[in-house]
Amino acid sequence: MRLYVVRHAHAGSRSSWDGPDEARPLTNRGRRQSDSIADALRSVGVTRLVSSPYARCVQTLDPLGRHLRLPVESDDRLSEGAGGVAALELADELAKEPRAAVVCSHGDVIPELLRILKATTTRFRDPLIWPKGSTWAVTWDGACWSKARYIAPPPDADAW
Repeated sequence: MRLYVVRHAHAGSRSSWDGPDEARPLTNRGRRQSDSIADALRSVGVTRLVSSPYARCVQTLDPLGRHLRLPVESDDRLSEGAGGVAALELADELAKEPRAAVVCSHGDVIPELLRILKATTTRFRDPLIWPKGSTWAVTWDGACWSKARYIAPPPDADAW
C-alpha cells in the first residue's frame, strides 16, 4: 500500500486574507497546482482521499476526487495544529486500504509526521522538505511504513 502525503497547494498569505484561516481558499496558482497534482496521481490506484477540513486542503484534492469519482473526506487529525502523532494514527488506519490513499495537510503537521516516520522504521531517499504542492509517497510493506520518497510540487504555475 502506498500513502501519498500532499501539502496543500498555494493559498496566498494569511495576512492578505480577511476571513477565518480555515476558509482561506487556493489562489489561481494553487488551483493550477491542484490540477497538476490530480494529473500526477490519477493513475496510481487511489481508493481514498482524506483531507484536513481547511478549505485549501479540500480544494487541493477536489480535482483528483472529481477525476476518480471519489469523495474528499475530512479528518481533523490532518488539521493545522493536530500534530504528527494524530496524522500517523490516520496513516496507520489507511494502511489497511487495498491500494493507495492520498491525504492533504499543512506545513506544521507534515514535517512532524515525516520526522516520526524517519525516527522509527522508514527509510528516506530524499531530504525532509515540504513546500506547498509537494507530495511524499510513503510505502507500507505489510508490517510498517518502510520507505518514503519526495515528489516535487508541480512547476511554478506562474511560469505557465
